[in-house]
Formats: sequence, structure tokens, C-alpha cells
Amino acid sequence: MLVLPMDVLALLTPVPFNPNHVRGLTVLAVVAIACLATGRFYRSRLHLSILDELPVLVAWFLVAAGSVAFIAAIRHESFAGFGSLLRAAFVMLGLLIVGRAVATSTIKFGRRRHIVGHRTILVGSGAVAADLAHVLARYPQYGLRVVGFVDNARGSDPAVNTVPYLGDLDHLTEAMARGGADVLIVADPDTTESRFAALLRQAMASAYDTLVVPRMHQFQTQTPRPDHIGAIPVMRIRPPRLSGWQWALKRAVDIVFSALALILLSPVMAVCALAVRIEGGPGVFFRQQRVGRNGKLFTVLKFRSMRPVDETESQTTWSVANDSRVGPVGRFLRRTSLDELPQLWNILRGDMTLVGPRPERPHFVELFSAEHALYAWRHRVPAGLTGLAQVSGLRGDTPISDRARFDNYYIENWSLWLDVKIILRTIREVIVGGGR
Repeated sequence: MLVLPMDVLALLTPVPFNPNHVRGLTVLAVVAIACLATGRFYRSRLHLSILDELPVLVAWFLVAAGSVAFIAAIRHESFAGFGSLLRAAFVMLGLLIVGRAVATSTIKFGRRRHIVGHRTILVGSGAVAADLAHVLARYPQYGLRVVGFVDNARGSDPAVNTVPYLGDLDHLTEAMARGGADVLIVADPDTTESRFAALLRQAMASAYDTLVVPRMHQFQTQTPRPDHIGAIPVMRIRPPRLSGWQWALKRAVDIVFSALALILLSPVMAVCALAVRIEGGPGVFFRQQRVGRNGKLFTVLKFRSMRPVDETESQTTWSVANDSRVGPVGRFLRRTSLDELPQLWNILRGDMTLVGPRPERPHFVELFSAEHALYAWRHRVPAGLTGLAQVSGLRGDTPISDRARFDNYYIENWSLWLDVKIILRTIREVIVGGGR
């Protein structure tokens, strides 16, 4: 909220004073902001130091300046004002550094005076949790105010004498609500990793930030843009928020894409419908109940690829790929994924999205959720026409655990660019006939 506007102000300040280079300096400012965003300079940090940031900050600015200078040199072979542009760029760099120093000092001041900060819960009660509590109490410039800890162990654990006990791990989410906390620091909880992972996934849904102390925290490695509390390194786990402007943009793309595709592909869909009608008789569409976001049921549409079956068989038969009732038209539609085209209507209605986990029938959702701990987490987002699991070869009779793992990876690493990559891979799959 502060650093980005300060950078924009610093980078644009020299522009009015250099009327001969307004366009070049404006482009340089935009490219510099893009480079700094790529270098993750606009993500919140605990440890703030302009001296730590300075080498990388200068390097990214020089990359931006070099790019703009290269383009200018190509377009203007005898560019007489290159020297003045270069001087203006160095002034811009100086203002950027000064602006960063001012922003950093302002943020630290606000944190020390408790003007800004986040209520924090420690997960764990051992020596690491106790050390974190002491450091955060002693140095408020980290912007974290510890309200207590949660863990299964109590008694003589070090954290007991430092911060209040808020409950055991099973009540982590409730403790966050009671304490008004939006930051978690996972230190040394008394539980197995597999059991704690499920609890953490649930708690992260209401957490602004989740910080994890590495198990081997004694060995500090300088990863890109490291962060730490005192001398204790921390890793930030911040899954993408499945809301906000990016998610709204994803929905807008769904609407525009599905509407245009329904119009442009209407001749293809008409041919598919006619072929299905000739091969199998009346009823070209196949309707089936599927599970969508947050367990909501909806009716999915597909072109029918085999002769009708009764409702029970339809809902409980896993695969019909080798069924004798699938005719040549049905096999072609399934192999080329053309049978999925009516789902564009589901996308337009909002039942589905273009990219997401493939929807499954309620019978199998209940079955797979009982067998695979992570399966139910697929329903945090709408079902998709295509997904990461499908373009990774997990179609038909492939392990459900692998599909769930890929689907959850997609959700927890979601970005608009990841959607674009999956769409491009889907197009390739359709072209080479990589369907079921």
C-alpha cells in the first residue's frame, strides 16, 4: 500500500523536468515497476532493510534501463539525446532508492507504534516457539503481535511461560477467530506432518499470512528474497486467494470465451449432434449430476457417446471407454474431446469454469473422499472443462490419488498464467487426439 505508490512517484518525478524524453522516461518507469514486481519487491516482508534490498533493487532497475536504451538505440541510430536520457535515468534511480528508504522507515515507525500490525498465533510450544515470542515482543518492527500459542503438548513446554495457551491443534481455526488473529507462525507443533497438513489447510483459508520455520533452521541458506525473525529464518506460505480482482477476471474470461465459443463452434456442434442422432437415435445430449464448488450439485451436459443406460448405471459405472455400446461416432467424439463441447453452456451459466478440476459424480466423490484424504479439497474451486490433471495424462483409468494431488497443486498454485498454460496444453492434446 505504501511502497508501490512511493516507487511510482519516485520514478515519474524526473519526467516533467525532461520534456525531450517524456516518452522514454515514462516507458522506463513502467518497465522498472514491472521488473520490480517480477523480483517480488511488492510482497510484504517482516525484516525491512534498504541495505539488504539495494543490490537487487539496482540490478532490476539497470535491467529495465538497459532494455529501454537498447530499444531506443535500435529506433534512433543517431540518438543525440542519449546522454541526457542516461543522466535522467540515474536521477530516477537515486529517487527510487531515497523513496524506498523513506517507505521502509515509515513502515518500521508504524509497526513500532502499533499503528499497523497483525495479531499472530504461534503453532507449537517448544523452544523455537518461545524464542519467536521473545523476539517479536522485543522487536515490534516486525509488525506481528503474538496473542498466544496452540499445541497438543503443555506442561513444562517453554512457550507456556511466555505467551497464553489458546487450545490444542484441533481447535486452531477457533483459536484464530477468538484471538482475532490473521497470521500463523508454524514453529514446532507436537504432531505428525500428515495430520497437521490437513489442519493447516483449513486454517489457512482465514489466514492473511502463514509463516513456517524450517525444520533445520540452524542452517540458514540464502534463498532468493529470504525473510527472517531475529536470527530465525521463515518461509512464507501464501496460497493464491480464490477471490478478488484476479478471480473476477477469470470469471469474465469464462463468460466471454464460452459465449464466443458457442457461437463460433455452433456448426461443429450441429454436425456432432447430427452424427449422434444418426448413430444412436433421439436424445443427442447426455445429462448427469456432478459435484461442483463447495459440494454444490449441478447438471453437466455432454454429447451422448453411447446408447442410453439406466440412471443407476450412469451414476455408478466408473469407465465406459471399452464398452461395446460405444459406437464409432462415440469413440471419435471421446477421443477428440468433442463430446465435452456442450459444457460451454455450463461455463456460461457459472456451474463450471474453463480451467479447474474435472467434475465427478456424487457417488464417486463420496467413495474417493473416504479413501483419499485430499480428494475433498478439490472442491474449493468450480469444476473445469479442462484441468492440470487431464493435460498431465491423468484421464480414464488413472490413480485417483494422483488426480487429487495434481488438482490440489493447481488450486494452491493458481494464477492466470497457469490457466493459460493449461489451455495451451489442452489445445495440443485435442489436436493430437489425446482424448480418452
